[in-house]
Amino acid sequence: MSFGAERRRSSRPGGFPWMTLTLCVTCLATGVLYTFMDPLQQRVVIQAVGASPARVAALLDAGGGTGWNVLFLSLFFHSSWLHLVGNLAYLWVFGMPLERNKGPLSLAIVFIVGGALAHVILALRLPELDLPVIGASGAVSAVVGASAGLHPRRRIGLYLPLGLVVEFVRVPALLVVGSWFALQLVYSLLGPISGAMAWWTHLAGFALGLMYAFLARAFETAWSGRRRGSLEARD
Repeated sequence: MSFGAERRRSSRPGGFPWMTLTLCVTCLATGVLYTFMDPLQQRVVIQAVGASPARVAALLDAGGGTGWNVLFLSLFFHSSWLHLVGNLAYLWVFGMPLERNKGPLSLAIVFIVGGALAHVILALRLPELDLPVIGASGAVSAVVGASAGLHPRRRIGLYLPLGLVVEFVRVPALLVVGSWFALQLVYSLLGPISGAMAWWTHLAGFALGLMYAFLARAFETAWSGRRRGSLEARD
């Protein structure tokens, strides 16, 4: 199955989704680099960039020091191609409308800050676990939550293999969000990190994305009302 974003004009200028592409290419490049490492090098990389809850909790307790970069570096490394390809597919589908509606900077903030804060929330919930966590699932969950919160009625185009024919169909975005959580459940059960760790990361990222969408819509409503009031006062 492959994904294609629905072609719909936004009320804001669209343009090429270069930030979405940049994030995807960066994750893909690190994935290729990780694949060509030997097992010892891979373990060293995971230990170096992995944001284990215990490691992050120690940083929070210290209130400073070095090592905060793992909150961001860990987002771009994946331990398996299943994990990587799944994240890239949903980042592409939900990242494009978010970037076209809110701009590339907003997408970058949602992805990076959302992913980093998801690690922090995981550390607050499971501070005793000392297993390195890598992958963009928390960040992509934030993007999925933000896009779904801003466009809950949007329909997404999917290329679905139906027998020997590949058909293009449009399905509600919320249904695709459900498939995202189903994929995360599969990875939680079969992936290298425990289900509790994976679920807290995914749920935290999704909740942070919804929070961004709520604040963005509230700000737009307040700004539109203020502009309308200003125009009426001039009249």
